[in-house]
This record gives sequence, C-alpha cells and structure tokens, in this order.
Amino acid sequence: MKIEKPLLQAFLQKHALPESYQQVADKYFFPLAQRIYDQALASTQPIVVGINGCQGSGKSTLTDLLVDVLSQQFQCPAIGLSIDDFYLSKQERLNLSQKVHPLFKTRGVPGTHNVGLMLDTLQRLKNGLLPTPIPSFNKAIDDPLPESQWPVEEQRVQVVLFEGWCVGAGPQSESELVTPVNDLEKTEDADAAWRSYSNKVLAEDYQAVFSLLDRIVMLKAPGFHTVKGWRSEQEQKLRTRVMAQGGSMEGVMTDAEVERFIQHYERITVSCFSVLPEKTDDLFLLNDQRQVQQVITNEVAR
Repeated sequence: MKIEKPLLQAFLQKHALPESYQQVADKYFFPLAQRIYDQALASTQPIVVGINGCQGSGKSTLTDLLVDVLSQQFQCPAIGLSIDDFYLSKQERLNLSQKVHPLFKTRGVPGTHNVGLMLDTLQRLKNGLLPTPIPSFNKAIDDPLPESQWPVEEQRVQVVLFEGWCVGAGPQSESELVTPVNDLEKTEDADAAWRSYSNKVLAEDYQAVFSLLDRIVMLKAPGFHTVKGWRSEQEQKLRTRVMAQGGSMEGVMTDAEVERFIQHYERITVSCFSVLPEKTDDLFLLNDQRQVQQVITNEVAR
C-alpha cells in the first residue's frame, strides 16, 4: 500500500515539497504510519509518539504528514504538537536569566519550557479530556501567542505526535558536564552553572513528560556539522514567510546569530546522537542532504 495520491499531492503543495518527496513518503513514512496505527488500535487509550530530530531534520514535516495519513487515510484521529510551542515567554526567560544564568534568556534548552503546561496538555489528550487548548508560540516575535488565539482540540484523538529536538533526551553525568563542548560554553558558562541547571531539570521535570511516550521515532542526522546549514535554511524560510505577511522581523535571526544560537543546543543534540538510538522504536538514519539512508525498527517495549 501507499499514501493515497490526492492526499500526498495536497501535502506536497501545502509544504512546497519536491515530487521526489513522494517516493520517500511512500517507501519510509507510510510503513511508519502503519506501525503507529497498529499500535493505536491495540491500545485502550490514545498513544503518544515522540519524534526526535535535531534542528532542520524534517521532524515537523514528518509530524504533519503522519497526522494527515493517520487522520485521513486510516481514519485514526491524530494531532501534532511541538515542544517549541511550550517555550516560556520572553519575560519569564528574562527572569530565569537573572535568577539562574544569563544564557537562559535564549529559548531552547531544558529549563526554557513550561513543563507543567506540557505535562498537563499531553495528559489531557492521553486521557481524552476535552476540550484541550493547544499552546502556540510565535518564533518571529519570540513569545507565546495569547491564550485566546490558541487552537482548541474538541474531539478525542487516538494518536498524539509530539515532536522536538530534545524529546526523549536523558541527562548527562556530572563528569560529562565538566568539559565545555563549544565556545559558548567555554566563554559564557565557564563555571558550568547553565548546563548543570539545564541538566538537572532535564533529569527531573522533563522525564515526567517523556515517561508518557508510548513510542519514540528518531530522525538522526550524520553529525552536528549538518545543523548549522539546516537551521539557516529554516530561518530563511521564516524570514521569507514573515516578509510576505508583513510581520515583525524582531525574532528572525541572521546567519551569524544562527551560528551562536545552535551552540545552545549542541551538548544535548550530540548526546541524543549517541544515547537515544538504543531507546528508539523507529530510527531513520539521514545523510547530509536529509535523505533517509537506513531504517532500523525495534519492537515497542514500553
């Protein structure tokens, strides 16, 4: 079986994807949708599928595709959530930066999300509690949208797809935190206070969220060297979209800003590369061009 052609054509058009994506979707992602559907059918309550991938790996696109295929082709109601929509506000991060460490002013690492809201939202969807407001964050202004503008899920779903760069990540040991991994850590976190605090909340609060995952999918890049190029592409798309809409460019980054920004993510991203594959149920190995080179599937054992 394949993805129904009208569904896939509409998806390609909506996301401005090349025709070549059709073959990738049919070969690799339709079987993934089938596996998720089978698991959802066997479950007595909605399942939560974590989708991990570094910045620019295609996890948001994959999430959208799976939502469409599950909901439309399999008649299995699904919703996609992003960990990015749970970032703290600019003011909340400013407060954190003043209390704990200046680097927490920048969104990204564990410690800069509203974990309580994340946990509550996933639990509501998993328990079929309706209606469920779905948080939304506007990266162009670096702030959450007002709650009055959040979409609301009115119908019970069978699958919750939860994507994010650190979804499923685990903490590092204290000894691993000692040596800086890049210039940002070396010059701006010399005493390791920032990364230690982030590691602490990852070990505690975030694991409560990740314990809700019934399945983990990983889009694994060949290495951190690919992240800068992929992230710059994302920022260019955001810049183009914001300009077309006549919106504020306040939160849109230059290439130099991207270079610094991604260093905030390097430690946990690289840790995920080495640790997460063994915990992953569906591992997609990507090359530098984001093409799938290999798929490794494991039995779901959660």
